[in-house]
Amino acid sequence: MSEKISEAELVVMESLWEAAPQTANDVADRVAADRDWSLQTVKTLLSRLMAKDVIAADQDGRRFLYRPLVAREDYVAGESGRLVNRLFGGRVSPLVAQLASQDQLTADDIAELEEILKGLRS
Repeated sequence: MSEKISEAELVVMESLWEAAPQTANDVADRVAADRDWSLQTVKTLLSRLMAKDVIAADQDGRRFLYRPLVAREDYVAGESGRLVNRLFGGRVSPLVAQLASQDQLTADDIAELEEILKGLRS
């Protein structure tokens, strides 16, 4: 994926990753609880995502059914890799150290990290 997805576009993508295909109305209904967006705003965001080739639309009568072309896991992997590369020189340990120094790691987070490391060592 060459173009970045904006925060607003990501809200639409999350809706499509949860359930697809969806009409523009379906997406608008799903995001209405969190956002005060009009149907036209959702349609604009869907158009932008289509231009970025991250979603596709199939015509179904007079409406379009939108579906993601990029899996959520692939998007998250790419974005997290870019973050680590850009801010931490490609190293993960400085990211974890930064989170720890800001008291952003819960006891559950630490336990999960320990399990991940344990699994990597075996």
